[in-house]
Amino acid sequence: MSLQLSRRLLIASGLATWATTGLAAPQRYDLVKERSRVAFLFKVNGAAQTGTVPVSTADIRVDPRNLAASSADVTADIRRAKTGMLFVTQALLGASVLDAANHPLVRYTSTRIILGRSGRISEGAKIEGQLTLRGATRPLQLAATLTRPPGSAPDDLSVLNIRLNGTLSRRDFGATGYPNLVDDTVALDINAEIRAQG
Repeated sequence: MSLQLSRRLLIASGLATWATTGLAAPQRYDLVKERSRVAFLFKVNGAAQTGTVPVSTADIRVDPRNLAASSADVTADIRRAKTGMLFVTQALLGASVLDAANHPLVRYTSTRIILGRSGRISEGAKIEGQLTLRGATRPLQLAATLTRPPGSAPDDLSVLNIRLNGTLSRRDFGATGYPNLVDDTVALDINAEIRAQG
């Protein structure tokens, strides 16, 4: 049995144990900003580029007795987005792409969680939600995994790691600038550490 599969089985066991301890649901979690990253990947003239944007606020709740009832409401500050090159960052924040001056925040609110195999938020789980970007709100589905840190006890759910992946179309949000240079598809790669509120 692989280490990753063992960790997933242990988190499932931990959630089941937690659900029987009388803990009120849902449990609120705080985002550990310094251990979290929202990255976006895109191509400029065929060359792969990566950017990051910091999270401003996060309301994350995990319901151990009904994982499908868990939720997330996250905002990020587009004005602080960065790429590896200054001129790319400046173009990205400009009026024809993200229009950060008029639309400084991006927001993602979950609407439904589709559990993976064995009823876990891993191995095929999906999060459906609404993404508001550049003043437009569109549905966005993300692939999701939820794991405990390596070495933590099976019933210790005080710290959890989230991984989210998905893609979006710039055109869907009106971010159509530089169409001959920048691909329409943008990939999202989100890693976050969350800690249960005391």
